[in-house]
Amino acid sequence: MKKFLMLFTLVLLILAVPLFAQAPKYVLKFNHVLSPLDPYHEGFLKWAKAVEERTKGGLKIEVYHSAQLGVEEDILEQIRQGANVGQNTDAARMAMYLPEIGVMNCPYFVDSVDEVAKLKKMPTVHNWLKTLEEKYGFKVLSFTWVQGFRHFMTNKPIKKPEDLKGLRIRTPGTPVWQESIRALGATPVALAFGDVYPALQQKAIDGVELVYNNIPGMRLYEVLKYVNETRHILLINFEVVSAKWFRSLPPTYQKILEEECDKAGLETTKVVFQREEDVKRLIQEKGMTIVPMKDIDLEAFKKAGEKAYEVLKVKEVKERIWKELRKK
Repeated sequence: MKKFLMLFTLVLLILAVPLFAQAPKYVLKFNHVLSPLDPYHEGFLKWAKAVEERTKGGLKIEVYHSAQLGVEEDILEQIRQGANVGQNTDAARMAMYLPEIGVMNCPYFVDSVDEVAKLKKMPTVHNWLKTLEEKYGFKVLSFTWVQGFRHFMTNKPIKKPEDLKGLRIRTPGTPVWQESIRALGATPVALAFGDVYPALQQKAIDGVELVYNNIPGMRLYEVLKYVNETRHILLINFEVVSAKWFRSLPPTYQKILEEECDKAGLETTKVVFQREEDVKRLIQEKGMTIVPMKDIDLEAFKKAGEKAYEVLKVKEVKERIWKELRKK
């Protein structure tokens, strides 16, 4: 009798498991290269929580920081093949497939978050996103995620393009990034994000060009002395998943995934700019020196940056977009 009761209890427990631990019907494994200390990681976790709550557990987003799923370029190829993975990326990477969109990653393309918001409403941009989806298999959920202005971080002060001459500056391994940094005066060195710290330690590179919020998580204050506020790129991030996988979701889930991604992006962008002031205080306490924007010849940098548009053959694209933005 005792054995029978034990067996009966075991059966009840097995039957009860699905009631209390329903596995999600859909799972998105979302990868990014940033540290868990970066505001973006927190933003992605909030996005995941909101999606899981609104779909009542039917769609779960698993967030992987520090490129735990692999390097960005490899993940993008998995996305194209229809895998249930996502990636935080940028226009320069998307330009590997659709060259025109790389203009969004070129030097001094836009000056503010407000201009990024205007880009989202432009027919030209809509056509780019449609082409990425229909021809290349990328579904861009959102590009409301603005990571801030990128600056040169070095071991010498930088005030004009000539000061970068001979300096090996790390960039992602795409033509848009490399030609942009070359145009501004430095020698670009393609390197994975996770390899930056040891490369600086070993003096394989002389500096980086990143946003303020990258500094604490990467401990760059241990290996670099100056942040030079060149503001050469306002980094617009794209949250990308497989178009094939996206279409496999119920329409309500598709809507929720996009809405919550946009919402989390806007909130995270605000946090990014708010936290920059805290980061500035921290890195100065750690011994870094900030060369402020007012001491930098921004006009000279902007003029130098024009060469990137010419080399990448997107000058006409820039002029068209600027006209639509009424910058000129």
